[in-house]
Amino acid sequence: MASSYKELNISPVGRVEGDLDVKVYMEDGVVTRAHTQAAMFRGFERIMAGKDPQSGLIVTPRICGICGGSHLYCASSALDTVWKTNLPSNALLLRALGQATETIQSIPRWFYAIFATDMANKKFANKPLYEEVVKRWAAYVGTSFQRGLTASAGPVEVYALFGGQWPHSSYMVPGGVMCAPTLKDITRAHAIMNHFRNEWLESVWLGCSIERYMQIKTWDDMMAWVEENESQRNSDLGLLIRAGLEFGLDKFGQGVGKFMAYGTYLHKDLYNTPTVEGRQHAVISPGGFYDGSKYYPMNHLDIQEHVKHSWYADVPAAHPWDEPLPTPLQSQNLNDTDFKGKYSWAKAPRYMGHSAEVGPLARVIMNANPANEKHQIHDPLFLDVMDKMGPSVFTRVLARVHEAPRLYTFIDQWLREINLDGEFYVKPTERDGKGWGATEAARGALAHWIEIEGGIIKNYQVMAPTTWNVGPNDELGHSGPIEAALEGTEIEDPHDPVEVGMVARSFDSCLVCTVHAHDGKSGEELAKFKL
Repeated sequence: MASSYKELNISPVGRVEGDLDVKVYMEDGVVTRAHTQAAMFRGFERIMAGKDPQSGLIVTPRICGICGGSHLYCASSALDTVWKTNLPSNALLLRALGQATETIQSIPRWFYAIFATDMANKKFANKPLYEEVVKRWAAYVGTSFQRGLTASAGPVEVYALFGGQWPHSSYMVPGGVMCAPTLKDITRAHAIMNHFRNEWLESVWLGCSIERYMQIKTWDDMMAWVEENESQRNSDLGLLIRAGLEFGLDKFGQGVGKFMAYGTYLHKDLYNTPTVEGRQHAVISPGGFYDGSKYYPMNHLDIQEHVKHSWYADVPAAHPWDEPLPTPLQSQNLNDTDFKGKYSWAKAPRYMGHSAEVGPLARVIMNANPANEKHQIHDPLFLDVMDKMGPSVFTRVLARVHEAPRLYTFIDQWLREINLDGEFYVKPTERDGKGWGATEAARGALAHWIEIEGGIIKNYQVMAPTTWNVGPNDELGHSGPIEAALEGTEIEDPHDPVEVGMVARSFDSCLVCTVHAHDGKSGEELAKFKL
């Protein structure tokens, strides 16, 4: 029987902002090759060159309308390491609160508005739990869809209490923060977060207390938790676990099987004199690299970016401090792309030469490292999940939502630790040099590298989590994480390739969908539609 060969162009596959095109090649309904194509040149590094060093505090939060606080965190932290600032404990707490509230608000927004609506796709209509999934998670009309998105506004209010606004705040600065909260602000923040917990996190999502959920340490514990009582079984998390396994989300979207995280949330007493070298010891959420069997400490010097398949002038793979500012080639025709050559505006980051997935799954794997320090998270759950199930769409989604209860606990703790009579800012002395600031945005590892010479920016490099995950092939032809995760995926209906969308959205790329489906031999367009 002759093989059936089809080509699908899915553009874009996000539901957020920017442009991401995915082209998959199919034989007999299985993806055999995939390419991710960032379709827009942003050029923020070139914008930054020659500017005042503090320009990053204003410009880089505009890189993304979803995680601008994360870029501010990196921009201020990079200057801290160059200028050798002193950071009061209050400043570290308020920066961590900004990062944590931005991340926790993203969890219900991403789950309901970006991912779960695909579980209401007709592909799953023959599954026993499909009717309940549609009732709760169908776009706009689902009962939980509405409650989850409404609740997500709460943590944003907390961010704005301290940051003045969200998104695009500028309250984090080298030397601390530009705010001095009052007791009224702290009380208001507690009230908002309590409402978030009562109205969604415990009542809708968990069906139990945060404390009960955080007792889970293994996959068997998790499955026992689901069946422990009706409240937990019928919670949205209980439904995700039951329906995710019933729908087979654990069977596709594996990816490269290697994971990297910078870690984040600098301990209030361990990073008061910031240095590049001292950062990894100070993080509460640990960083590192996991190759599928062994952990390695995080060292940013082990990172290089490749541009062989990117629409930039060719330069050797290099660490961001050693990279030149990107030189874009002439405007590209996305419909006439040679995937053996250059095909994306994204670069291809590599850690120790490896393509590495970043994001919530990488973070929770780092939490399971037995070598984590006393002040760092110790949570063995996802090392056990990986051993039993491996990476998949399901594992990736479960990792993202698993972070919500812990983040709530951190936010509550840090609000209590703020000393209203203490310092929030120590004015630094400007100087030349190289710096590095990093964090874990909701979508994964984010870092800024800066070089200041003569009081102005000589070089600025931004490496976003989406760059790690949607980057193209490297110099050796190795696929990026999403490209690898798409390979082997079975497509049931080429006119509605929901499986491709689910794989890409499980990574939550901050790039946005029109779909073009073509017959690979005749070139005939089979379908054109929005995902």
